[in-house]
Amino acid sequence: MLCTGGVLHHSSVQSNPPSPDTMSSGHVPDTPADNLTEQVEGDSKKQELPAVPDMDVSEDTGFTVKIQAPGTEPTDFQVSPLAMVQEIKQVLMDREETCRRTCFSLQLNGITLDNFAHLRSIPGLQEGSILRVVEEPYNFREVRIHLRHIRDLLKSLDLTDGYNGVEGSSPSFLSCVTEECQEEDSKPKRRGDGLKQMSCSPPDHILPGSKERLLVPLLPHTNSGKSSGCLKVLTMSSWNPPPGNRKMHGDLMYLNVVTMEDRHFSITASSRGFYVNQSTTYSFNPKPANPSVLSHALLDLLSHISPVFKKNFSALLKRRGSTHPFERIATPFQVFSWTAPALDHTMDCVRAEDVSSFCLGYEEHVPALARDWNEELQTTRELPRKTVTDRLMRDRAVFKANSDFVSTATRGAMAVVDGNVMPINPSEEPRQQMFIWSNIVFSLGFDVRDQYRDLGGEAAAHAAPVLDLNGVRAYWAVDQEGLFLIGTVVIDYRGYRVTAQTIVPGILERDQEQSVVYGSIDFGKTVVSDDRYLELLDKPSKKLRVQRHLVLNKDDTAVELRSSVEHKGIVGNDGRRYILDLLFTFPPDLNFLPVEGEDLNPVCQQLGFPKLHPHRLVCLRQELIDAFVEHRYQIFMETVSKSTEHDREITKAVGTSAIKCDPITTPQLRSTTVTLQDQDAEHHSLKNVPVNNIQQGSSIKHVFSSLGDTFHIHFNPNVFCAGVRFPKESTEDIQKQKQQLKDAAVFLISNQIAAFTKSCLDHTSMPLDGVTLTEALHQHGINIRYLGTVLEYIEKIPQKERLDHVYRIALCELITRCAKHLFKTYLLAVEPSALSASVSHFLNCVLSSFAEARVIQQNDKLASRRRSRRRRSRASVGSTVTSCSNLTPTDLWGAIKAEAQEYYHYSLPCGSVEEAVDKCRLQRITLLREIAIKTGIQILLREYHFDSEHKTLFTEEDILNIFPIVKHISPRSSDALYLLRCGQSRVQQGCLKEGCELISQALGLFTNVYGALHQDVCICLRLLGRIHYILGDYAEALSHQQRAVLISERVLGIEHPNTIQEYKHLGLYCFAVGQPVTALRLLYRARYLMLLVCGEDHPEMALLDSKIGLVLHSMMACDLSLKFLENALVLTSKYQGPSSLKLAQSHHLLAKVHESKGDFRAALTHEKERYGIYRKQVGEAHEKTQESSEYLKHLTHQAVILQKTMNWIYKTGSDTNIPPFNLNSPSRVWIMEQLNLVTGIVLIPLSNRDLEKLRTDAQKTSQLTQNNVEFVEDLQGPFEEHGTSQAIAQED
Repeated sequence: MLCTGGVLHHSSVQSNPPSPDTMSSGHVPDTPADNLTEQVEGDSKKQELPAVPDMDVSEDTGFTVKIQAPGTEPTDFQVSPLAMVQEIKQVLMDREETCRRTCFSLQLNGITLDNFAHLRSIPGLQEGSILRVVEEPYNFREVRIHLRHIRDLLKSLDLTDGYNGVEGSSPSFLSCVTEECQEEDSKPKRRGDGLKQMSCSPPDHILPGSKERLLVPLLPHTNSGKSSGCLKVLTMSSWNPPPGNRKMHGDLMYLNVVTMEDRHFSITASSRGFYVNQSTTYSFNPKPANPSVLSHALLDLLSHISPVFKKNFSALLKRRGSTHPFERIATPFQVFSWTAPALDHTMDCVRAEDVSSFCLGYEEHVPALARDWNEELQTTRELPRKTVTDRLMRDRAVFKANSDFVSTATRGAMAVVDGNVMPINPSEEPRQQMFIWSNIVFSLGFDVRDQYRDLGGEAAAHAAPVLDLNGVRAYWAVDQEGLFLIGTVVIDYRGYRVTAQTIVPGILERDQEQSVVYGSIDFGKTVVSDDRYLELLDKPSKKLRVQRHLVLNKDDTAVELRSSVEHKGIVGNDGRRYILDLLFTFPPDLNFLPVEGEDLNPVCQQLGFPKLHPHRLVCLRQELIDAFVEHRYQIFMETVSKSTEHDREITKAVGTSAIKCDPITTPQLRSTTVTLQDQDAEHHSLKNVPVNNIQQGSSIKHVFSSLGDTFHIHFNPNVFCAGVRFPKESTEDIQKQKQQLKDAAVFLISNQIAAFTKSCLDHTSMPLDGVTLTEALHQHGINIRYLGTVLEYIEKIPQKERLDHVYRIALCELITRCAKHLFKTYLLAVEPSALSASVSHFLNCVLSSFAEARVIQQNDKLASRRRSRRRRSRASVGSTVTSCSNLTPTDLWGAIKAEAQEYYHYSLPCGSVEEAVDKCRLQRITLLREIAIKTGIQILLREYHFDSEHKTLFTEEDILNIFPIVKHISPRSSDALYLLRCGQSRVQQGCLKEGCELISQALGLFTNVYGALHQDVCICLRLLGRIHYILGDYAEALSHQQRAVLISERVLGIEHPNTIQEYKHLGLYCFAVGQPVTALRLLYRARYLMLLVCGEDHPEMALLDSKIGLVLHSMMACDLSLKFLENALVLTSKYQGPSSLKLAQSHHLLAKVHESKGDFRAALTHEKERYGIYRKQVGEAHEKTQESSEYLKHLTHQAVILQKTMNWIYKTGSDTNIPPFNLNSPSRVWIMEQLNLVTGIVLIPLSNRDLEKLRTDAQKTSQLTQNNVEFVEDLQGPFEEHGTSQAIAQED
């Protein structure tokens, strides 16, 4: 079923959004050293920005048409000229008024419109045109689409598909949180602190200091989770297919229906519509029943024959209409949930038909049904890209084709592992078999025919597919016209690594030797080249920093290459030039690649490098290459600058200049270099020539002889490849290349690891779990194999205490990755019928305190269930489980320690789960979450008593499923990304309105390309929400942020760290619009998720607890507020230091709460701490110090008044004639100021007219901002809590 493309919305308030199935571009902006368009030279131009792309705004300016369905009045629709007719149809199928129809056409002036025509190409279509909905005759395909649509409607509020990970469905619980608040708000409330205290008290497990980590609250119960009972059964009839004589009457399909009244009907789907026939279970009578009713829509017929259906379906539609569209539409890439409640398995005719039509094992009978994925992917890449509109259409097509390919490849890989696809080489042993299904070739990640014997064997074979995917991703980003890449997806499922690739036309019909026209097929012994390939690889080689070089063929002739010898160029039968086997795209990492006769820098040697890795396929990351080039360029510019100054002095003395220095065209780069204090010698050694040794008459090439007259750094990926030989004339250059790789290796150790820890210390990087830690390491170019090195580095630095959260997260990541490695091998020995028992036993061995977790219990259960079956079957299952039961917790943790030492070269400080919890302060539930996410395990949602020593923690019933872990390309829209970055830059410069307009344009483009649900859409929504909040437009901020939360939950996961951040922002905006109870629930939800993901001991928790404390203070729940603020104080002191201004702020918040309680002694104590910090940090004269001094006087005065009052009462024994002591609640303005200060926001007040103008401008620039946006990775925009942007950042 086709989905809407997301370029139009209905004019009603609750408009229906576009579907995500719409598409995106693979182009990624250049690296900082290459992106000349975004860089400026000279201080005078630093505030300038590049021009916005040459967009013809008129091409995407929306207009309004009227849609008239049969029996209804015309309805206004706002559409985009880029929308297709099919997209309008999809929106109509989603609207409550018109959702009953699927088989219809749209007509303009009596002419039927082509479904795939763009609106701008339709003659006569203009503002105010009327499009009429005309019902069309059914065919078999349309009936199937109609049934699927009905199934989707009936299950639209059911979360089963989301938990099962099918159909792009995933759960979202934002509405559940807000519904509870609405219910509370609707109840009448009496005045009184006690009632307020009750309404804002969280569950005990959320309170600071609680050691309880519950799992059940992760998936809150929602009233709309289960659909209303509309039908008992809707299935295909066993009388299908219709006999020939009935086909002549228009019969297409027969259905069986059992209504809620328990009445059975047999229904005919004909070309004219649906009607009840006279067939029964055992007799076939296709004639219409009496009275005969023909309905074009099946839902109308069901409403006619079943009053209960009519009533319940109407209620279902109303409840569906009250949900946000983002909760219903499909995500472009499937998201899997690692936990789910117990689900009832119900009859589902569409699901059953999907299984039967999957045709696994019968591909030869349905060749026409398979899509030619290679042709689709390559054709979309060949679309024109000259104008913005061209690129937009191309990006959509690329994204759509890629997301569909990933979905199909995932299904196929699971079918391969499950044994449902026949291999194309069945005579080979299972590990060597390959499979073709749906025009996709599948191979297993094993070392077949000893191909990787010299590179690490099975370990190398397992790593190679991901490295190849990284290479595909890199070349995809360059987007070289004329150079084609095969679609690639890597799937980890049930212990197997499956690589899914599209098929190059003709490659299966020729030998590899005949096919390859560029590269080598024998590891560099025989090398061939091709002029056309050299030309096509020119741009990618420059972008990817690959050196143009010569290698020797087996006959000693020199062959020119612009890539690794392992890259293979193949000309397909379609005439396209493909590049394959891209696993050596990036240069080798010498820290983990011992080479005989080559010594690393002393800095590396002191740390024990080079270290032996399980395989030799170790490459540097692209981010590391970019950072290294940036670092070298900075040194280069410093050297040139000092050299030029020296020559100017000589010119003044002599009268002539010894140097003529042409303007350097390489852009200036931001400095990200961090040099350790004890590494100054290394820092200078990288310059090659000390600055103070530059002689008169020296030039740039003398300063940097290896760089030539212009700055350029490129790497030769073949330098340390065994079997590759180079010409003698290249000897000097090869030595320079080797030294450059050694410099890059020491740069990673001495600069980037320190830069990572510094970013964590100053909280510009704030990892919460393994995923965000991995992202932060990768952003600094640090591979995960350095995890042990990072842990050792943190252990040795003086600020270890302030990096305690990073240390624990990294240690948890290392343990769970080691467990994943072992789990992969463990699963390969398990037969399918024993999966649940074996997986539960493995989890018991990792996480249970039970002395010897026993799988025998599961074996007994299996035996009891199978007593009535053949003994032979029971014995086969039992034997497998018994073999797995040999594993004990001691054995497994010993293996984890050994794996940590071998893979990460780190000695684990814990040898059991008890030591991990008690000694290393890890959480069992966090370990469980990380293991489940990494391995694809889905467990039952219930409370697990981890500390129980007398009961097995997990049983086989707790293992619900195993999902695939999918790695793939994620194409992005280059023009929209450019607009987004321009908008961020404008905002950083203080141009908020202009920045808002640019980001709104980016949002529109993103939505056109991806649909509504995507991480980039989420980023735009969050930024727009933050801008509107800063400008004081709280309602608009709340609207944007609500959509950002929904998208983040759907696309990233309900407990993903970014989702937690979105909840925190939404809580702030809810409080700003006067919804404190809702704000509290949102903040409590964020706190619960943080406790689950990383625990309480985290600097991010200090910010969150400060916000919760302030909201509670505003509601005068002072005792509760103190609990959170005191916890925030402890965490702030630990992670910010005892003299931090943020610690002073925490003391002040506590002082204000104590004042509200009348506890002036405690208030004075905290405020004195604040005063001392300010006086020490900024001096007596600073306004903050003066403000604290005045507040101290105020508190002292209040304390004196209180004491006098108490003395009078004590003396006279009467409180009559004493005015009541007034303990004022804090003002809303003060609470907002403090919340903004904690968040790091400075508000910019605007007039109502300014706000209205801003709204109008935003609506003009983007037709789509009303109902789209999404999130996936954080581009570190200027409004993040830890950012340092102008007018927004909080100074410390």
